[in-house]
Amino acid sequence: MSVWFVTGASRGFGLEVVRAALERGDQVVATARRAAAVEKEFPGHPDVLAVALDVTDEAQAAAAVGAALDRFGRIDVLVNNAGRGLLGAVEEASDSAVRAVFDANVFGLLAVTRAVLPVLRRQRSGHVVNLSSVGGFTTGAGWGVYGATKFAVEALSEALHAELAPLGVRVTVVEPGLFRTDFLDSSSLHQADGEIADYATTAGATRAGAASRNHEQPGDPRKAAQAIVTVVASDEPPLRIQLGADSVARVEAKLDFVRDELSRWRALSVSTDHA
Repeated sequence: MSVWFVTGASRGFGLEVVRAALERGDQVVATARRAAAVEKEFPGHPDVLAVALDVTDEAQAAAAVGAALDRFGRIDVLVNNAGRGLLGAVEEASDSAVRAVFDANVFGLLAVTRAVLPVLRRQRSGHVVNLSSVGGFTTGAGWGVYGATKFAVEALSEALHAELAPLGVRVTVVEPGLFRTDFLDSSSLHQADGEIADYATTAGATRAGAASRNHEQPGDPRKAAQAIVTVVASDEPPLRIQLGADSVARVEAKLDFVRDELSRWRALSVSTDHA
């Protein structure tokens, strides 16, 4: 039996991961800004500890880990799922809007990870699962700031993978495509403050298209959660896992683009070394 610590557990991927972990007989520390929202989903469940957690609050993160240890005695799997989106051209995004999404997606993830890692290091076992996005590997017009936070998650995950592997702790970064969650709702996805006419056909088109795709996305969140459980249970889990055919296709296209561009500019690239 494993103990999972899941952020953003009241809805979306987080909620489905909690359900999937419980189905396999595990115990879960399910955190969210409002613990009552989690308790409503799992009233009186003996294997669920609902804890209020704003991931950007380091003191709350430490307290949540303490509560987890008091209740279950250990943590085996950390799922950093909590986050927020920002849609708009890079130039359209205000400083405050950019900082808010970085606070949640990057600094919040770091705060929770720093709180949990001492437990995993002492155990010499565990698994850190960081929810990124296909937008953390390849992004486009309208998603620049959000993608930048997920690119940061990818870099942090690669480094953590190298640092924690000798200590028996695994790291996986998850890159979902479009899934039928509430991500495109205003409660999760925020819009850049102003619209600039010059971006109407690029970021503006992305902004318009997002509303029409809400709750029509091809991905099934329950299947995604089961896939995450499968990865955690694997003897050799991947550093990266793409979820959804759209994610796989976009990653393949990016790899082809980088490989082609690298080949075309290779001579100039290598010419800069000392003779």
